[in-house]
Amino acid sequence: MRLLVKGGRVIDPANHLDEVADLLVENGVIREIRPGIPEAGAEVLDAAGKVVCPGFIDIHVHLREPGFEYKEDIASGTRAAAAGGFTSVCCMPNTCPVIDNNAVTGFIRRRAEEVGVVNVYPIGSITKQQEGKEIAEIADLVAAGCVAISDDGRPVMNAEIMRRALEYTKMFDIPVISHCEDLNLAEEGQMHEGYYSTLYGLKGIPAVAEEIMVARDILLAGATGSRVHFAHVSTRGSLNLIRQARQQGLRVTCEVTPHHLTLTDEVVGTYDTDTKVNPPLRSREDVEALRAALREGLVDCIATDHAPHELEAKDCEFNLASFGISGLETAVAVILSELVNPGELDLGEMVRLLAVNPARVLGLDKGTLTPGAAADITILDLNAVKEVVPASFHSKGKNNPFKGRRLRGWPWATIVSGKIVALNGEIMV
Repeated sequence: MRLLVKGGRVIDPANHLDEVADLLVENGVIREIRPGIPEAGAEVLDAAGKVVCPGFIDIHVHLREPGFEYKEDIASGTRAAAAGGFTSVCCMPNTCPVIDNNAVTGFIRRRAEEVGVVNVYPIGSITKQQEGKEIAEIADLVAAGCVAISDDGRPVMNAEIMRRALEYTKMFDIPVISHCEDLNLAEEGQMHEGYYSTLYGLKGIPAVAEEIMVARDILLAGATGSRVHFAHVSTRGSLNLIRQARQQGLRVTCEVTPHHLTLTDEVVGTYDTDTKVNPPLRSREDVEALRAALREGLVDCIATDHAPHELEAKDCEFNLASFGISGLETAVAVILSELVNPGELDLGEMVRLLAVNPARVLGLDKGTLTPGAAADITILDLNAVKEVVPASFHSKGKNNPFKGRRLRGWPWATIVSGKIVALNGEIMV
């Protein structure tokens, strides 16, 4: 099978490539990139005026299966990913049962092969049942296909357990993904602690609840020499700590989300439960610090923390609502519309944050358009203007705070292993 992606602006930071060219795919593999490739015998996808990138990778999603299929499942979640321009997703372990053994890991991989439309990489749990008491059988998880471990959604409060997990993972050179939250400081909090939490009458979650755990895990990374990846970093203080750790040569990486880059705690004043997320939307100063960290190169990845919920979990009083945003289908559009198109973030740097660096952080053989690599490709239309309509989402979760916004710049096509799986928002398989 031959697919010719013709006439697009090809951007591949891994190969320092930014030029208008054709891209030829044969049997699921990238064969050639150059202008003027003959069309003979190939299916032609006209990408003139579009941007052709390595397939985007979301290293932080909640696919909910097994156990919470009423919120999301692998079929719906991977379709949402494809529509949103992602060719690969990494799913967090807070399922039921938890991804803490090779049986559950194997189930997810089989289901992804059966019903998934993008690549799915499981992330195993640090501790058994995510209870924070006993380390999971990490060797078995790695052997079964887990690319990292995390207790995301439930921070490992016990520093000794976290230390031992870091020592264990050093044997496999995989990262421990840290959900940084001191539960005692954050207890019963509903939004960021500050001026607006006081104004709105909602219990706040202080920035230090995140920062104190970032500091702890940096110290543990230094003590063990292991890799720590900080999930959904949201505060200026956390960034300062990570910067210092990098300067000391520690093996520390981090991610930020589109919603933490573009929304502040002020929007919670609508009491729209779609703005309720953990960590919470932070202050304007924190948002500005996150954006500056992108430009500085301190942030490694943009990840969605896609957290779909059923209607009942959000259609209730704010203090009773579940945390989380269904973000796979709007993440790329939000970054393009709010950061790239206004000129605040370079397009090539966006591709690095969504493709090259996620592959590097998790050791995936992805994130490049190098000839011979798997033909995972994301094509963008920087000029497309669409309104965010959650009712039309492929995800079961419709909980999205960008609803009603008109965004400029959207994914146009998603290609996985040389197969077009999404085109202009429609699933093709």
